[in-house]
Amino acid sequence: MKPGDVVVGVLAGALETKVRPAVVVSSTTYLVERPDVLVGILTTKAPKTTTSTDCVLMDWELAGLRAESYFRAYVLTAHRSELTVIGHLSDRDWTRVKSCARAAFAI
Repeated sequence: MKPGDVVVGVLAGALETKVRPAVVVSSTTYLVERPDVLVGILTTKAPKTTTSTDCVLMDWELAGLRAESYFRAYVLTAHRSELTVIGHLSDRDWTRVKSCARAAFAI
């Protein structure tokens, strides 16, 4: 597993827990040192109002997703054994996701 990988697993969202896609946002260092992984939720529901912490994935098909998807800065921690890698974000989508994540966190 590596940063930018697209995964699926049973993950909690704002309203319900279900099988859903996410993108690995953990650093390489984090992934080497820990058994868990930080993921940002992906959704097919377009945000009513797009903010600087949301972005549409332009190359969603190449990432292994079934429909147009959006990154939301809704971050969860999951054990690697609970996730399955289905693809990897394109360079342009990964750059946009990292920008959204930077906008969301005060670090």
